[in-house]
Amino acid sequence: MTADPQASQGSLSLRAELEELLLVAIGAAPGALLRWQVGVHLHDKDVFVNVLGALILGWMVGRRVPPRWQLLVGIGFCGSLTTFSSWMVNSVALIGQGDWASALGLLALTLGLGLGGAAAGFGVGRLRRPGRFRSLL
Repeated sequence: MTADPQASQGSLSLRAELEELLLVAIGAAPGALLRWQVGVHLHDKDVFVNVLGALILGWMVGRRVPPRWQLLVGIGFCGSLTTFSSWMVNSVALIGQGDWASALGLLALTLGLGLGGAAAGFGVGRLRRPGRFRSLL
């Protein structure tokens, strides 16, 4: 009696999906904790975490990190660190208070610094691309 090839493919696929899920979850925990602590200690709701996330993601794209690192750091860590929705809600709240200047300033500052951070990260990532990351995960 031979094993069903589709059944073993399914279990390998499930195992791979569970490994990916675990990588995202492991990365998400420190990202979420850092975001929370930045809000508590720096009283910054959006700018720092979004710019830091853009810098890290830019570096990852410039460096061409392997898919497992993309899951761990890109989707997990940066996904829980950065916050597009809060950035928008905080901007709308400022507009609701009649503070258009602060809302536009928040939008422009975060967007400008985020693009700059992504570009800087991309540039640094392209400087040197050793295959070091491939063996770590």
